Amino acid sequence: MSEQKGRKGKSVQTLSRIFLESADDIASKINAKKIFLYADLINDYKLLKEMSKREEVIFITKSEDNLRKHVGIEKNIIGIPNVEFTRIGLIKIAVMKGLSSGVVKDGDKIVCVTGTHGIGCFDSIITVDIGREAEILTSSSVPDIAENLKPEVFQVVLNLSLELASQGREGKPVGTIFVIGDHEKVLQISRQMIINPFQGYPEEERNIIDPALRDTIKEFSALDGAFVIREDGVVMAAGRHLSAALEKEDFPHGLGSRHVAAAGITSVTDAIAIVISESTGEVRIFKKGNIFMEIEKPVK
Repeated sequence: MSEQKGRKGKSVQTLSRIFLESADDIASKINAKKIFLYADLINDYKLLKEMSKREEVIFITKSEDNLRKHVGIEKNIIGIPNVEFTRIGLIKIAVMKGLSSGVVKDGDKIVCVTGTHGIGCFDSIITVDIGREAEILTSSSVPDIAENLKPEVFQVVLNLSLELASQGREGKPVGTIFVIGDHEKVLQISRQMIINPFQGYPEEERNIIDPALRDTIKEFSALDGAFVIREDGVVMAAGRHLSAALEKEDFPHGLGSRHVAAAGITSVTDAIAIVISESTGEVRIFKKGNIFMEIEKPVK
């Protein structure tokens, strides 16, 4: 039995190297800027360490601590939440975070090497031309995600949104809106639907970067209305009604009031809005009145 497992392990390692060699060849031929590698499918720490010496390789992982502590990789890591994703969903999140942190930008080509835990090894190589790939980015124009916004704030809110979309609250589906940035203008053109549960607390106790606050956010996600989050991560309000009207005529049919509100508020402010659909579990990111990215909930 142990001999059989050993042969299987070697086979997986060999397959991993074949995929990585193929990704290198493709990246060279299309002049790709980065190779996005789903590191959680590699059990060979020596191979990971070897790959970490290359600046063009970006490691995508649900276990940042594992890469840092056990493999010794300290940079070029994009952390994603520990929930299930489709292959395309995983790539979308990685691209979104890469854009927010400046790892990649509009016009870059990247090669993504991924797979699923069910198979246990790489099974897909996908190339992405940012700004031209409609399956990854819904909008053809790529906005500056990090404009006047700390990248870590956006990434924490995105992680939280994906967790809520996947797990809900106490097992029940959740629908809500997070509006990040340009908070003064957002507050001017919105109003409280309930007493603001964050009012009166010190700023250091209501910063979304603090992991201790995230369970509180999940509890308040059941409230009607939107969360308004300042550029540096301080939660200004929950239960906020977004009053900006949407004047676009080409807004996609079939989307509810949350999506219309998110499109409206981002069309008249410099904020970014992340919407969780209660009915489908999909997460949509809005900027400048447009849906920039849609991340589908995996079918279990």
